[in-house]
Order: sequence, then C-alpha cells, then structure tokens
Amino acid sequence: MNVFFFLFAPGQAWDRVVRNGRGLFSIMVLQVLPLILTGAFLEGWGLVNWGKWQPKFEVVRLFPADQMVPYEICQSLVLLLTILLSALLVLQVSQTFHERNRFVEAFRLTAYAFGPILWMHFLDAFPGMSPWATWLLGILLSTWILYQGIPRVLQPDPTHAFGLYLSTVFIFLLATGLERAITGMYLLGYLDFSHSWLTREWSRFFTH
Repeated sequence: MNVFFFLFAPGQAWDRVVRNGRGLFSIMVLQVLPLILTGAFLEGWGLVNWGKWQPKFEVVRLFPADQMVPYEICQSLVLLLTILLSALLVLQVSQTFHERNRFVEAFRLTAYAFGPILWMHFLDAFPGMSPWATWLLGILLSTWILYQGIPRVLQPDPTHAFGLYLSTVFIFLLATGLERAITGMYLLGYLDFSHSWLTREWSRFFTH
C-alpha cells in the first residue's frame, strides 16, 4: 500500500488494511519482500556506481560488486528477520495487556508500520546520505503511523492502548537500531566485512 496514504491519511489506510484482512503469505509477498528487495537493489547499485561518503577516511568509497551481492543478501535476510522478530515481540507484549491477539495481527501491524523504514532505505543509494539519517526519518514516520494502527489492528482495551503503543515503539527502536548500527558502521567504513569468512565464501560461490 502506498506509504503516502499512511502518512497523510493513516486512519483510512489502516481501516483498509483491516478490511482487506490479508494473511501472512500475502503480506509477505505483496508488502514486505518487494520493499526489501527493491531497497537492496537500489542501495547495492548506488554503492557500486556512486559509492558512499566515509567520514573516517574523508573520501567517497566505491564498493566492489562481488562484496555487494553477499552484503545485500545478508542485509535483506536480517531485515526480514527483524520484522518477524518485532512482530513476535509485539504479540508477546500485547498479551501482557491481556489482549487476545494472534501472530497474524501482530505481523500485519508490524509489516505495514515498517513501510517507512523500508522506503527510506531507498535513499541509502545516494553517496552523501547518512545511514543514520534514513533510519531516523524512517523510525519517526513509523512511530507516527503506529499511533493510528494499534487501536485498529490489535484493538486493545482503551485503557491499555497507549501503554501498548509505547511498548511497540520501543520494540521498533531497539530492533531497527541494532540492525542499523551494524549496517551503518559498515557503510561508513567503521566495519570491514571484506575479509570475513562469509564474504569470501559468497564471492567464491558467485565466481565459479
């Protein structure tokens, strides 16, 4: 669903999500995977062709294509795992408020609320764009649309709604912050995966 619809008419957007009632597979195929894969392609293309400004060395570094393939695959898997884990934590937290939600509802909320974070990932293709800036903008927008989504998707008791909202925001901050800390330090030159065992194995696989 169009991210601008969520940003400028979040109530109507969430009402449509609830009415559609999509299941796990449908949400994964139509919402989550297209955004993750598109972001991986755009970022990988940008890093190979335009590079990324690295303040540690004060230079724009071009990344080798044979490093970008394993990196983007791993990052995509980590993003997918982050969404699934966040949905599971949201479900667990909602149950502490005595709400009888199912995983599909927690995943539905999480997958659509992650939309701005995944959309902002597209901007990581530009050399001067800081990974922290895209993360911060994405998490702020996700926090905005979560406020309208939790009452409609999880349908908590009104007395529990704000507490569940704060808990969900904390889960999003923690999960996405950890993922961004690793990938962001790599893109900015503070981590070097080029000599890691995983990178060597992937490079060997794709060159044979």
